[in-house]
Amino acid sequence: MTTVTLMVSSGRGFMHNLRRPPPLLPATSWTVQRCLQSTQPVRAARLPYRVKVSAGKRYAWCACGHSKKQPYCDGTHKTKAPSITCLRFTPDKDKTVMLCACKQTKDAPYCDGSHIKVIFSDVAKAVKGVFKRI
Repeated sequence: MTTVTLMVSSGRGFMHNLRRPPPLLPATSWTVQRCLQSTQPVRAARLPYRVKVSAGKRYAWCACGHSKKQPYCDGTHKTKAPSITCLRFTPDKDKTVMLCACKQTKDAPYCDGSHIKVIFSDVAKAVKGVFKRI
């Protein structure tokens, strides 16, 4: 059995040898299982997108959160979240609107302030994690 030796500098001129056993399986036989499809929307951002929309123009708002063209749909949901479809909407007049990015709004595609709850839950998780380490 061979070991892998790693030379690490501690920042004060000392070098440390770290030995680690080799993996149990050869690298060619490793398999990684990932969930490629989701049934729940993914948060694209914590805060809403402020965008200008034109009257009579049809827009497709990304409801799954996987789109690279947020807040609009680019079709990524077809492979990553097939159970979630985009929401098409047509504004009645030219205006600037806030489109939801946390994907938790009850007034889709418009922001209803749900991101405040999302931010609060993130902070609560972070604080909980800090106290677990103490």
